[in-house]
Amino acid sequence: MEIKVTQQAAKRIRRGYPLLQKRDLLDPIKENQWINFVDKQQNLVAKGYLGVQNNGVGWCLTTNDRPLDYAFFVELFFKARKKRENYYQEEKTNAFRLLNGAGDHLGGVTIDKYADFAVVSWYNQTLYHKQEKIITAFKEVFPEIKGIYEKLRFPTDQSHSRLLWGKSAPEPLYIKENNINYAVYLNEGLMTGIFLDQREVRKLFAEGFAKDQDLLNMFSYTGAFSIAAAAGGANTTTNVDLAKRSLKKTQEQFLANQIDLSKQTIHVMDTFAYFKYAKKKQLTFDCIILDPPSFARNKKKVFRVAKDYGELVRSSIAILKDQGVIMASSNAANVTSKKFQNMIEKALQNENVSYKLIKKFRLPQDFVVDSAYPAGDYLKVYFYQIKKD
Repeated sequence: MEIKVTQQAAKRIRRGYPLLQKRDLLDPIKENQWINFVDKQQNLVAKGYLGVQNNGVGWCLTTNDRPLDYAFFVELFFKARKKRENYYQEEKTNAFRLLNGAGDHLGGVTIDKYADFAVVSWYNQTLYHKQEKIITAFKEVFPEIKGIYEKLRFPTDQSHSRLLWGKSAPEPLYIKENNINYAVYLNEGLMTGIFLDQREVRKLFAEGFAKDQDLLNMFSYTGAFSIAAAAGGANTTTNVDLAKRSLKKTQEQFLANQIDLSKQTIHVMDTFAYFKYAKKKQLTFDCIILDPPSFARNKKKVFRVAKDYGELVRSSIAILKDQGVIMASSNAANVTSKKFQNMIEKALQNENVSYKLIKKFRLPQDFVVDSAYPAGDYLKVYFYQIKKD
């Protein structure tokens, strides 16, 4: 099937930009099939598909005139695997990303390796309907995978998580990252218990960045940053998350590494409520980790990174020790790195403190980013050392 695109869209696509918006199309949207995108003169622009998801209505997969068949996907997976050869040689880590959507020229799906198992995340219905061809090609290129789980990250009446093929993973499954053990659950909702894109940041902590320090981990989830910091010699960790599951999940992570629980505190409470509690109790910390979800809601407040991150930074200053460090992190794709840095520094300036940017991180190499699609480089992590005058 052919669908015409605007002249502006054709130029972007030919330069390598893969994502399509509704305004780029001159014909009505038709989903669940491969499509040839053509210009007004009927010249082929790209081959791909239309599938509505939160950031667009479709993806271009190739600008070459070749069929999107089984051989196409086998070749695509071979290229993805080759880019990650060094991860297969790494003995200290066995969990990393195998396919990063548009970064590996297959927008709409990601695949992560957790030890001997894989987790496939589908972001739209169209690509999901092609899963048999895609997964068969994946299995040919990654024969070491013993079981595949899938996550449906689009509106559907189906279960959002299930074993798709092969052997079931243990629950928990213990993976290794930088020689630290993490307990993950591959069939427990959409999340697994760890975000693999923060691997390099956790490595910094595991190598002693917070050695002999008191660390506060806000929006702690399962405490992965704290586990790494404790393994790297942190004096104490305090973990704060509103989800009730965080208590048991975080304890499990510490115990998986034989880390003394008596030096770890876990609070199930709202982040902003904890800031008030800590200030009242005159608690202070050497390092504060701020890694919120892009969007969060509780009974009293809606949190959006683009609007509310500065408030997190300002609240942190009151309980940060002099010369302490704030780790400011965001995975909000709608907030550019420049905008995010400006938000942080504006909040610091409003608190009349001196600050120095000492470290920064983006996505690790397995989260491949295509230079033609810079929006795929969503992760932003900045470490600021704060001098309180």
